[in-house]
Amino acid sequence: MNPKVFVSHASEDKERFVLGFATKLRAKGIDAWLDKWEILPGDSLIDKIFEEGIKDAQAVIVVLSKNSVDKPWVKEELNAAMVKKINGVSKLIPVVIDDCQVPEALQSTVWERVNDLNNYDTELERIVRAIYEHREKPPIGAPPAYAQTVIDTIPGLTKVDSLMFKLACETAIEDGHRYVINVEKVIEKAKNFDIPKDEAFESLTLLHERYYIEPHFVMGGEFTFYSFNINTSGFDEYARIYIDGYDNIFASVAFQLVNEDKDTNESIIEALKQPQMIVDHVLNVLKDRGLIKAEELNGGYIHIFEVSTELKRMLRNK
Repeated sequence: MNPKVFVSHASEDKERFVLGFATKLRAKGIDAWLDKWEILPGDSLIDKIFEEGIKDAQAVIVVLSKNSVDKPWVKEELNAAMVKKINGVSKLIPVVIDDCQVPEALQSTVWERVNDLNNYDTELERIVRAIYEHREKPPIGAPPAYAQTVIDTIPGLTKVDSLMFKLACETAIEDGHRYVINVEKVIEKAKNFDIPKDEAFESLTLLHERYYIEPHFVMGGEFTFYSFNINTSGFDEYARIYIDGYDNIFASVAFQLVNEDKDTNESIIEALKQPQMIVDHVLNVLKDRGLIKAEELNGGYIHIFEVSTELKRMLRNK
């Protein structure tokens, strides 16, 4: 249905602007209501303007000029239009065609100014868009991949920080160790989640400050963030949040030590079919807790030479 618009104006402005303006509106599919077209001899002015024109209008356009600002009829029509606007029934659009004083009631309303009465296509298009409630703005694109990624965040870290740490730990699992993780390799993975390089570096720096990772240094003590290692406590937090069945894996490694007399990481890896990084991590946690004694040799080989009584009791009590 075509939107109906009432055009309020002074008769002095009809020939020089209003007739042509209203005709252009109608050419855009807008049912512009103009007294010249709607009121016939014998019609009631009040009924036609207020009961038919303004009452049924989806918008009221008030043409403001030196001729109209003080006209009683225009003021009456403006008052009626203001009531409809306040009640949320219609839109009120002031169109200023002269250098005139805009009424106080319209000071807070955005108006359209027409400077050239013979050339106002741009202004007309803005008015038409306002009537049709069409706002020109760029389409909304897809959010960044990291925003769409479902991930449990680590307490105290943002979603991006948690994702960066997860990527770092996954890289460690792929490499089979947590000691020399290449920064660029992790940054490259972060690109798949639309994380900018600067933001990725910032997250890694924060992870260092929170003791999740430990960056490497060069001669002279300058901080060089080309690689880092993952701290045992940090990887343990990652494992408990992101590795399914981690507690069962942890218990299975302990079971291999106590009940199967396995004394190397290689034999446990073979028995459990788990990544070396995860098995080595469990062994390091057990070692740090004093539950086993072990030594790490060249080539990532770990030899377990003593299992504590406490660990044996812990398994028996499960």
